[in-house]
Amino acid sequence: MPLLKYSIMDFPKQKGFSFPAEWTKHKATWLSWPHKEESWPGKLLTIYPQYCQFIKALTAGELVRIIVKDEPMAAFAKEQLGQVGADLHKIEFFEFGTNDAWCRDHGPAFLINEATKEKAIVDWGYNAWGGKYPPFDLDDVIPTKIAKHYGLEVYHPGIVMEGGSVDFNGKGTILTTTACLLNPNRNPHLNQQQIEEYLYNYYGAAQILWLGDGIVGDDTDGHIDDITRFVNDDTVVTVVEENKNDDNYHLLKENLDTLKTMRLLNGKQLNIVELPMPDAVVYEDQRLPASYANFYIGNAAVVVPTYRCGNDDKALQILQSCFPDRKVIGIDSTDIIWGLGSFHCLSQQEPEV
Repeated sequence: MPLLKYSIMDFPKQKGFSFPAEWTKHKATWLSWPHKEESWPGKLLTIYPQYCQFIKALTAGELVRIIVKDEPMAAFAKEQLGQVGADLHKIEFFEFGTNDAWCRDHGPAFLINEATKEKAIVDWGYNAWGGKYPPFDLDDVIPTKIAKHYGLEVYHPGIVMEGGSVDFNGKGTILTTTACLLNPNRNPHLNQQQIEEYLYNYYGAAQILWLGDGIVGDDTDGHIDDITRFVNDDTVVTVVEENKNDDNYHLLKENLDTLKTMRLLNGKQLNIVELPMPDAVVYEDQRLPASYANFYIGNAAVVVPTYRCGNDDKALQILQSCFPDRKVIGIDSTDIIWGLGSFHCLSQQEPEV
């Protein structure tokens, strides 16, 4: 039986809440200011220009809410943002403190109730991808701190879940991977069916579609936001590798083949748009998880990581065709990806209701 913490009527789903698609209008985007040298050894200072360009692109369409440790960190952030001409009137700072910058995974999972126009937060457990990078105690409590600040109802499922491990079409379907959610370093006491029950009840979902492995170099054990993303209700983009000698070739081909067999709740096949992989990005003999799928969908812009290679323009053109109502902006992520994540990993959307 599922090991659920609340009685059935206490779940967000039964109260009319669900996690909306990323392209749903945002109130704001949440970020945790990068400050951990160990996440970008030798390169922390080099990421700020591109990180601030990301923020600048977002402020064209929404607020950006940045979590910082203290006022000196906020002052440093403002200085860096000023250097790229970001609109500081669209940026708010919150002195909550964090261990690291990956707000997609430790940030608040915002739910909305369309009928009542209410908003709530799910505070999943967070253990830094299976305890890989302690400490993570400050990151683990960020969602509840934000909920308390705004007086929002907060749910505590009591299991580990990361925002980058799930992707949503806003119509009841979640995409995820067995490599991550069934990894014993997350919730070893739960089987696949039990994990699905949590996803249904806390995200307001009705269907889980499972892919297999993530890309080479991904220390999250296979987050979906590096391989396959919804771009509308029934369409996904999925990365493919053309070089048969590349370590990603077979696993991405297998994921593509699996996607072709999937059906949505209405019985329809997925529309599948193939997105190329960039050339391998290697730094200090380490293959990094560079992928164009780690884009972030803002109100005014879709920000796409680029990697100084020939497929950058092709990927941007493909994604622009998927988002005709938004400007697709490529920002160099060659230094940022040394932290083993990019723009989607760094951000978490707050929907507007």
